[in-house]
Amino acid sequence: MSKNEWDIIVIGGGLAGLIAAQQLAKAGREVLLIEKKTYPFHRVCGEYISNEVRGFLKQESLFPTDIEPAEITKFRLTSVDGQCAEMALDLGGFGISRYYLDEFLFQRAMSAGAESLLQTQVESVHFNSQENHFEVKVQDGGILYAKYVLGAFGKRSKIDKSLDRDFMKEKSPYIGVKYHVQIDYEPDVVALHNFEGGYCGINRIEDGKFNLCYLGSRVQLRAFGSIPEMEKQVLYKNPHLRKIFEEADFLFEKPEVINEINFSPKSPVENHILMLGDAAGLITPLCGNGMAIAIHSGKLAADAIIQNQNRLAIENVYAKAWAHHFSARLWVGRRVQWLFGSQAVSNFSVHLMRHSRFLANKIMENTHGTPII
Repeated sequence: MSKNEWDIIVIGGGLAGLIAAQQLAKAGREVLLIEKKTYPFHRVCGEYISNEVRGFLKQESLFPTDIEPAEITKFRLTSVDGQCAEMALDLGGFGISRYYLDEFLFQRAMSAGAESLLQTQVESVHFNSQENHFEVKVQDGGILYAKYVLGAFGKRSKIDKSLDRDFMKEKSPYIGVKYHVQIDYEPDVVALHNFEGGYCGINRIEDGKFNLCYLGSRVQLRAFGSIPEMEKQVLYKNPHLRKIFEEADFLFEKPEVINEINFSPKSPVENHILMLGDAAGLITPLCGNGMAIAIHSGKLAADAIIQNQNRLAIENVYAKAWAHHFSARLWVGRRVQWLFGSQAVSNFSVHLMRHSRFLANKIMENTHGTPII
């Protein structure tokens, strides 16, 4: 790439980065999106999106119309020993794979006028206060310059390490594992099945497939030596999970896996970088809203840049908007996480859902947003 100066560089081509790039390019801004992979590709993700962002996606022609995402209306919870409770979702949502959705949004961003640099790893980002611009160093040693940088590089990145972010100093006990499967399962349900040390979600996506994704333990993986053996020794103790794993036709040669998933609080603005999606804060998977939060945060960051003229105003507006929409939801998510991942507390959770619908609805209300359009 001969050009090396940009108005805005977006680092990371997940949902948050793609939405921000599309919205900024649509507004006539000069945008470069940098992504370390090439579309399409799979990501470890629950692949369920709350309807809170559906109106926005449709208004912006960002809702896929050439496939039919699965319509999700019910939530099911099971305990480690198989006790079960079910309730209606207040807003509902839809299931769609990241493999499909990310490429779809990438094409929309490019059509809006954004440019891209794929298969490129960003090594570091430095804000030069004297020049009032960013210096973005990429893997080949080249340096790109931008007035603004948006950090949408996910849960954990070498950029986080280069920025010396606090959460990178902590070891996380969690791993994430994801499969796509074919199975005879209810198409309108998102289910969360507890096992000792974690929980596994399943919901339908496009083309009649199902996403099967779980949050597990690094300690258990080390103890049993392999993911298949850990699944047999730990996840199968929940009879619902055993049935799913034994009856499903697994579509991947091997699972998608991510390590060091950290739910510690993060800052939405660091070193003058606007952090988006998981880079700004990760909601616990049991709340099922990470994709919606990523989409919304991308819109908020783009709005802050489009509607304000100077760096300080942009940073303040974005930080306040992010806190208003997400900080309480992430806090509640961290607090209710203790209700999952062991036999005693998962039994209590199922009992709570069965017999205290008011409290269950309040938890749902406080971990879900309201429609943004």
